[in-house]
Order: sequence, then structure tokens, then C-alpha cells
Amino acid sequence: MKLAVAITLIGISLCLSTEANCMEQLTNVASRDGVVLNGEWQIIIDPYNTGSIDYLSRPRENGFWSSPGPKTATDPHEWNFTDDEVLRVPGDWNSQRKDLFFYEGTVWYRRAFDAAPKPDHRYFLCFGGANKSAAVWVNGTKLGEHHVGFTPFHFEVTSLLQAGTNDVTVRVNNVRRHDGVPGMNTDWWNYGGITRDVRLVETPATFVRDLEISFDGNQMTANIRLDGSTSANTNVVLSIEELSVSQEARSDEQGLLSLTIEVGDGMQRWSPENPRLYDVRATTIDDTLTDRIGFRTIETRGSEILLNGEAVFLRGICIHEEALSREGRAHSKSDARELLSLAKELGCNYVRLAHYPHNEAMLRMADELGLLVWAEVPVYWTLDYENPETLAEAKTHLTEMIERDRNRASIIIWSIGNETGDEPVRTAFRRALGEHVKSLDSKRLLSAAMWARAEIEEDRPVRFVVEDPFGEMADVLAINSYIGWYWAKVEDLRENTVDRAWDKPLIISEFGAGMKHGFRGADTERWTEDFGLRIYRETLDWSKRIEGLAGISPWILKDFRSPRRQLSGVQDWYNLKGMVDHLGQRKEVFGLLQEHYRWIEEEWQE
Repeated sequence: MKLAVAITLIGISLCLSTEANCMEQLTNVASRDGVVLNGEWQIIIDPYNTGSIDYLSRPRENGFWSSPGPKTATDPHEWNFTDDEVLRVPGDWNSQRKDLFFYEGTVWYRRAFDAAPKPDHRYFLCFGGANKSAAVWVNGTKLGEHHVGFTPFHFEVTSLLQAGTNDVTVRVNNVRRHDGVPGMNTDWWNYGGITRDVRLVETPATFVRDLEISFDGNQMTANIRLDGSTSANTNVVLSIEELSVSQEARSDEQGLLSLTIEVGDGMQRWSPENPRLYDVRATTIDDTLTDRIGFRTIETRGSEILLNGEAVFLRGICIHEEALSREGRAHSKSDARELLSLAKELGCNYVRLAHYPHNEAMLRMADELGLLVWAEVPVYWTLDYENPETLAEAKTHLTEMIERDRNRASIIIWSIGNETGDEPVRTAFRRALGEHVKSLDSKRLLSAAMWARAEIEEDRPVRFVVEDPFGEMADVLAINSYIGWYWAKVEDLRENTVDRAWDKPLIISEFGAGMKHGFRGADTERWTEDFGLRIYRETLDWSKRIEGLAGISPWILKDFRSPRRQLSGVQDWYNLKGMVDHLGQRKEVFGLLQEHYRWIEEEWQE
């Protein structure tokens, strides 16, 4: 039996520092004092990287970070930041300007901000994410670089801030790399830009850097870390007012402390039916860090997934990080509420957030609304699996995702990738990632969307065999199935069987069909909603016959942009497998899946 209760973090980061400290994450940034630097930023589009290198490809000593533009009529600068060229932050450039629809390259961002630094306080520039690589300067001084597109990064800027006006310059590049994660080939749009919130955070000289909470069903454990010159031997109070919890302890020489608290009957367990959250506070004489946390256990028993000790069937849907009511990347709390509320209306108790770490608002909203979560990193299709630097980047994705989201009750599964194949070199890569996840968080469940071998013979039922070598390490088996859409015939679902090499929970992590909203016709005609309905009916009926099935997550909630989808007049750069189209208009399949989930819920209540 596997019990998921606690988390410990050790990791690496692809955050490169120069004059300032590119640091481990500040957790729960939004709850800390500071200034939000969102809004319009001045930009320069730089397809030749002129801001960084000269005509002989030598690094510039004074590039675009050094000045906003010419100061006099004789100044030789050939660039300038102006209010005539701006982009919204957070946001991607591809959806904000038509001329940047396909753009993959460099864009420079700049904005000024006012500061009044206080003595004995510290200041941190915090980015929720920038895709794919970012370099940051404050007042002309380079802070460092970050090369992971979906996770936060932070720099201490205490020594660089000046009273009055300051400026921050960011170089963002979204060019795909063969040795990167993801690699050159994906089925989603490579949105570029500062896609998540930017904040200037203020803390006392010694502050609560980290608060990690775990729960084993009987006890709550809090691991707290202080940061600062007086972090050693400092008293810290952990409190949960609603549970009348208040316990004090003293940090060790490294500023660390751990508290274990017996939990009484008054604590309500978090679940989709009762997403109860508590305000947990760590307080010193100078600082308080608060997080809203739910308490639950997750484990497996044979082919079952147990939430709080009870078997649960995952009624799911996959989601890409695209806003429901507009085009482009989702990034805000309102975006998260729209997407996840639609999933709840569909009847879901579970979402698969594909294929990369989504913004933090999505995970916190899942906590609030009561949705179980599969969280994933973009180890996808064709990476450079033999390259140690590619493996290091994939590990960084995992480290930074888990650091950010480890207190989220909604997350029950860490996924190390999707459809990577099962050749020996790829299996070794995935096993290394699985071991890394377990070193960071051995208590949640581990999975990936794996290969299932399909045996197809004339006049015989299709047979799936789940024997991907990664399944031996995984806690949950998951396979993607597109019978009737990409291969085989819809009718093959009626007698299809699934065999697996391990007695573990099985999830159908993807299935579906392309359906153009409003396009009706025969149920044998591709792209019609009618053909999609037929595939869904047959697949859902098939899922009822799979012994030990623990959940499904059809592909996908909303049509999303993809450069691989080029059928003019039908796809027009969109993957059309959504329950709703790119404008949020519902397809007929929405009601069909909703009805199926209603039936499952009733069956499980009996």
C-alpha cells in the first residue's frame, strides 16, 4: 500500500546568476507584501538578437538593457523603448499582435517602477513564468537567467534598488531547441512572453522563506525555513486559528525547524465533495507567512485509488493552459475559475493539467473548487533523451513545479511526461525522472501517459497490453487511446480488451476526436460533431467494461492552438478535440460526457 502524506525537497535549478542572487523559490509569493508589476511593458521585437550581439556576433557590452534609447540627437543608439510599442504582462505576444502570430524569437521588455527601499528590509523580483528563456536586468545590472518556461524564478535586488525610479529589462526568447524541454515537436502553441505575474516582494531582514505542511491522517507536520542573518535560534509559532492550534518551537543553526501536531476529530478532510481549506500561519517576531491548505491522504490499493481511505473514480478532463473566454495563455484567477468551473459543470472531480506546469492560480482554484489534479512536465514526444543537459532541464521542471505546489491538496499525481515511447534510452530517462520525483515527494502518486501495445489482427478484437517498462515504477498506469480516430475502426472498441502487467490503478489519460463546432453530418464523416459523438459513445461504453479502471480524462476541455493542425477551413491551426470550441461554444459531446459522469457518480454512491 502507498500512502501519500509528506514532502521533502532537494533539487537543482536552471537559474543562472551573476551580480545578484538567483535563488530558490519564494513560496506563496502572492501572500507577501510588495508591488505587482503587471500592466503594459514597453517592448522591442528582436529577431536577430541585435540587443545582445553585434554584427560580428560578439556579445555587446552595452545592449538593450543599458539604456531605454538615445538621450541626445548625437547619441549613436539604434534602438529605443517607447509607449508606442507595448505588450500586456502577464500575457503572450502571439495572441496580442497579429504580426507576432507565428513569431518565435526574442522580445525585449522594459518598464519603470518607483521604490522607496526601507532600511533592514529585503526586496525580491519575482516572475511567475516567462517562456522559454529569460534574462533579467535591474538598473542596468544583470541579475541572471532562467531557462524553464513554465515555473517561477526570483532574484534578490536589495542592493540594487534606489529610492525613486528604477527600471527592469527582460529578454525573453521562445525559440525551440532540440536539446530543450519541451523539444522541437509539440502539439501545442509555443506561446512566448512574460506569461505570468511579476512582483517586487518586500520582506523583513529575516523572514519565513518556506512553510511546508504534510498530513498522514493522524498527525500534521510543518517544516519551516527562515532566511536572514538572525534565522538561527529564532522562535516560530505555527497556528491554525479555526482548529485552535498554536505551537511554538525554536529554529536550529540553519534556520530550520519541524513541528508535529496531533490532529483531533475537528479537522475536516479535504475532498471534491468538501474542499475544506484552513489558514495555516508561521509567525516570527518580524514576519508571518500564511497559506490556505487542505488536509487529505492519497494512496493506492491494488487497482484502486483511495482518497482519505475511500476508493474514488476519477471523472476527469484534460486542460491546456488557454483562456476560456479569449485567446492566448490563461494566467489569472478569473481565467482559472472559468476553466475549472466549466470542468465542474461537466461533472468532473479531476483534471489533467497538460502538458506542462500550469500557472499557480489554477492549482489554488482547484483546491478551492474541489478538483483532484494530475500535474505534468513537458517531457513530450521527441526529446534528446541521451543528452544529460536535457535530463537536467527536465529535472529542473519537476523541482520547480513541486517546490511551488507541494502544499496543494488538489494535486494527487505527479506526471513525468506524455507519449515518450518505451525504447531503452527513453525508459532510462523516465526512470531517472521518476527517481527524482520520489526524492522530492515520495508521498504523492507517480505516473505518466505511457505506451500500450496494440495487437491488431484481421477479424479479431483489438487487444491493448499495458507493459511499458515505466509501469513498474509508476503508482498509477495511464494510457492514451484514439481507437477510431487515429487508427483502427470505431467498431473495434466494442470487443477491445485491456491487459496489464501490474495490479495497479489504470487511467485512460486521453481519448477523443476532432469535432468542428456546428458541423453536422453523418456519424461516419470525420470532423462532424456526429462522428465525435459516435466515438465518445463507443469509448465510454468500452470504459465500462475495463476491469479495475480507476478513471478517465478525455482530450480535451477546449479547442486549443496547434501549429500541427493545418487542414484549411476545418482546423485552421486549432486542435478541435475540445468539449467547447476556441470561443467557448459548447459542442454536443459536452452533454454526452456530462450525462455519463452523472451516471458514474450515481453508481459510486450506491
